[in-house]
Parts: sequence; structure tokens; C-alpha cells
Amino acid sequence: MKEYIRQLVELAKIDKAIDDFGPKIEQVQAKLKRVEEERQTIVDTLEQLENEIKECEVKKAKNELHLKELAQKLQELEKKSAQVKTEKELKAIQLEEDIAKEQINFANEEIERLDNLCETKKEEIESFKERLKEIDEKYEETKKGVEEELANLEKAREELFAKKSELIAKIPPQIQVFYEKIRRWAGNSAVVPVKKQACMGCFMKINDKAYASVIKGEEITTCPHCGRILYIEEEEA
Repeated sequence: MKEYIRQLVELAKIDKAIDDFGPKIEQVQAKLKRVEEERQTIVDTLEQLENEIKECEVKKAKNELHLKELAQKLQELEKKSAQVKTEKELKAIQLEEDIAKEQINFANEEIERLDNLCETKKEEIESFKERLKEIDEKYEETKKGVEEELANLEKAREELFAKKSELIAKIPPQIQVFYEKIRRWAGNSAVVPVKKQACMGCFMKINDKAYASVIKGEEITTCPHCGRILYIEEEEA
């Protein structure tokens, strides 16, 4: 029975090692995910800048159209001013001309502002495109490294599965079933050592009878408090 207990201890260690691959794989995959997120941020920024330039061009086109309308209006006012008969009519036309000229100045200033804004955003786009090129290179490099790490992890995991299969073949089916039943709720703490007469699963002190049984190792002993399988480590013995 001592040999079976030793095998259960080894099996529990292998199962824990296999389960530990999950977080390890996630940690490796997270490297690539971070680069992907960084790349997506740049792509989103580029798209936003492109949309802002389009909006800028639309506003610029509206102001240019307004300029044409104002220029046409000034021409019409000049024709009218040549036909006025009273000073009152002349002043009214001059007022309209002044307003139109102010609007023209404002439209020209706005077009200039929009031109500068578009130019700035185009420069930003070129800068982000360079960053995107760099991140693409980084992505390919990271992807290659991640694939290598995952391949190594998978190889190591397969080796553990093979070792587990070899070990299971030596353990009687009824003991395997008993172990798996406990493992369903206890996870990787299904088999725990006893230290200073305490179960290292629930950290409760076990009675003398149970402790003596664990030391003898003539049968599989479970913790009277939590039900985990107990074993004695060499230093404790």
C-alpha cells in the first residue's frame, strides 16, 4: 500500500503540473494580445484622423462655396449701387457690402485655419503610419516567439500526460476512482502531506489514530476533517 500512496502523491504532482500549463499558456498568449491591442489602438487612431480630415475638407468646401456666393452678391450690390437714386438706398447697399466683406474675411480665415488643421492631421497620420509599420514588425517577431514558447509548453505537457498514463497503469482502478472523486472537489490539493500532525489541506490537527495510520502507510488514510488523502513526508517521518 505504501507504493500506491507514493504513486498517488506522484500522480497529484503531475496533475498539478498539467493544470499549471493553463495559466502559463495564457501568460504567453497575453504577450501577443498586448501587441495586437497596441496595433488596434494605432489603427483606430488612424481611422479617426482620416475621418477628421474628411470632416475638415467638407467644412472647407462649404466655406469656399460661401465665398463664391458672397463674391456674386458683391457683384450684384455693385450693379445696384450704380442705379441708386437716393442717399438712403446707397447707405443700405454699402452696409450690405460691408457685411459681405466681413463674411468674406471670416470665410478666408476659416479656410486657412482648416488648411492648417488638415495639414497637421496629415502629418500625424504619417507619424502613426510609421508607428504602425514598427508595430507590425514587432507583432511578427512576438508571434514567432509566442509560437515557439507554446510549442515547447505543448511538448512538455504531452510528456507529462505520457508520464501520467504510465503511472495510472500501475495504480488499481478502485484507487484511481477514489482519488478522482476527491480531486473533483479538492482540485490539486486532493493529496496533501501531514506536518506537525496537521493536515496541510485544511490545516486542522488530526487525531493520534489517524496520524499513526498515516505514518504506517499500510492503507490509504484520509483527513477526518476534510477528507483529503494524507501522506507523510520523509522529513516528517
